[in-house]
Amino acid sequence: MAAKDASDMNTIYSVGLVMAMIAQVYAGETKALFDGKTFEGWEGDTNKTFRIEDGAVVGGTLKKRVPHNEFLCTTRVYTNFVLKLQCKLIGPTANAGVQIRSRRVPNHFEVSGYQADMDMGAGTGYWGCLYDESRRNKILAKPEGAGKKDFVKKNDWNVYEIRCEGKNIKLTVNGVQTVDYTEAEENIVQSGIIGLQIHGGGPSEAWYRNITIEELR
Repeated sequence: MAAKDASDMNTIYSVGLVMAMIAQVYAGETKALFDGKTFEGWEGDTNKTFRIEDGAVVGGTLKKRVPHNEFLCTTRVYTNFVLKLQCKLIGPTANAGVQIRSRRVPNHFEVSGYQADMDMGAGTGYWGCLYDESRRNKILAKPEGAGKKDFVKKNDWNVYEIRCEGKNIKLTVNGVQTVDYTEAEENIVQSGIIGLQIHGGGPSEAWYRNITIEELR
């Protein structure tokens, strides 16, 4: 091999190595999705439904009924990631959830896709369940012994961790893994927006804070 060719090969190898190192760094980087002060990077009804209070996104109100489901959604699409956030529900009938790999339903307030569910029903209701919102409209997976959820803190902050990788979704609440679900249907899209829900119903609030994401490659 000529000296020049060897030099060119070394240069290409060096550039490739640097790019691979940069990709690894960014793949494992955890970023804040919510700055605690503004709705930058999010879209939804920020006039009547969603507000920012004490560094948290708050959906709904305790002063009157929530007329229908509402969602505050990211303006970006995500595919493979680890999403972590703190959630709190207030109100005896409070119901909410975190949408993942979802999309807005055109000309409607609904969002369609996977939802990490939570509510304040008997036995802490749907906490830790994976629901298919406005698509198949059913629970896809739920914790074993779903009626007893001692790991959920009522009227307090709970840590939700959602891991989406390939066709697999894992849900963890306060360090307890509740769901390990692998999608079997080929036509279900495995990318989309992330959304914070307040469910329609009685006076209630859903609080979300410390929202971070680590994108996986």
